[in-house]
Amino acid sequence: MSTAGLKAGAQVITGVVRRPRLSPAQIAIMVFFAVLIIAVLRVVTGAKDLASSGALAAAIGLAVPIGLAGLGGLWSERAGVVNIGLEGMMILGTWGAGFFGFHYGPWAGLLGAMFCGMIGGAIHAVATVVFGVDHIVSGVAINIIGLGAAKYLAARTFTGTPGGGPTQSPPLGELPTISIPGISPGLATLEKKQIFFVSDLASILGAFVTNLSILTLIALALVFMTWWVLWRTTFGLRLRSCGESPVAAETLGVNVYRYKFIAVLVSGAMAGLGGGYLALVAANIYRDGQTGGRGFIGLAAMIFGNWRPGGLVGGAALFGYTDAVQLRGGGSTVHALLLLLAVLVVAIGLWQILRRQRLIQGAVAIAAGAIVAGWFFVSETVSDEFTGMTPYVATLLVLALSSQRLRMPAADGQPYRKGEAG
Repeated sequence: MSTAGLKAGAQVITGVVRRPRLSPAQIAIMVFFAVLIIAVLRVVTGAKDLASSGALAAAIGLAVPIGLAGLGGLWSERAGVVNIGLEGMMILGTWGAGFFGFHYGPWAGLLGAMFCGMIGGAIHAVATVVFGVDHIVSGVAINIIGLGAAKYLAARTFTGTPGGGPTQSPPLGELPTISIPGISPGLATLEKKQIFFVSDLASILGAFVTNLSILTLIALALVFMTWWVLWRTTFGLRLRSCGESPVAAETLGVNVYRYKFIAVLVSGAMAGLGGGYLALVAANIYRDGQTGGRGFIGLAAMIFGNWRPGGLVGGAALFGYTDAVQLRGGGSTVHALLLLLAVLVVAIGLWQILRRQRLIQGAVAIAAGAIVAGWFFVSETVSDEFTGMTPYVATLLVLALSSQRLRMPAADGQPYRKGEAG
């Protein structure tokens, strides 16, 4: 089977018209205006923690495990296997990081987390790919199995250890962190001067060059690797063809079972690594219930990103940022975000009316923006109950606003049996 023939077949089975890609100049302009908006919002509302390096560093720490879980979902669903078992695979990864990290060191903990996540992926692959079990049913089962297995294994392996117990491991070794000498202190000094835009930019850059975990860099490398493998190699083209039309892929000589199985194994390893981040970086200890539903949020980030790595990073960053802001700044900082939300929703409404000619959707968006703006001006803070909901509300809102442009793989979640092409 030639690569040219496979590409021609993939174009037929996907039927997708390529959208224009953003150029580096366009991306730079978007970043400039994003920083400018944050700077203006900080000055208008007085919420200094909106763009502080501490808040952004916390946002990175919260976004990385979500992004890794979403990356796992991306691999699986691009091959046509729905994976809502990411949460269970992350839970297995936290225990694997705790056990192997305690006995053999933090780097072994990372490998242990990936291995345990792959076990969950292997169970899901056997159930869905080999035996044809419904993907949703199998994913729910993986979540239940992962939760129960981690509780049992933790009680068996950590009870009686120094500092450990049935619900937590002993303290784990730390992975290296990276700071750039000379640049980090200079950016911190510039941030403290509170210069409009300049200090905001310095705080953003400072979060990426000060005490950055090595696992964060590994996660970023995995995002790039995923993009390159899936969209720039023959292997990736074959894998994605299995998610678009496995029957057509089979006629082109693709071993669909093999590619689906590999994709789900990689998915489990990525999700397990996300769990390893929680145990080895975020807390330096394994704890029961450590994932806190981040596997499901990773799935939402993947959908927000339209099943592509770049968009996935944006979705994970959004959740991580809103979560960090509400944890550090509380109701006053979330109150400042209401003004930004109102402006964005009104802008989306105007775009719907003027560019898409959708009067009803645009009018609803503008009305919603006006309500949020009114909430901002008549109040001085946000209640603690709503503050804790901020990341989840932001995720649901973004998914609702972006739903019209989403396109999942055509055969995602559909059953496939070998020989259907004949």
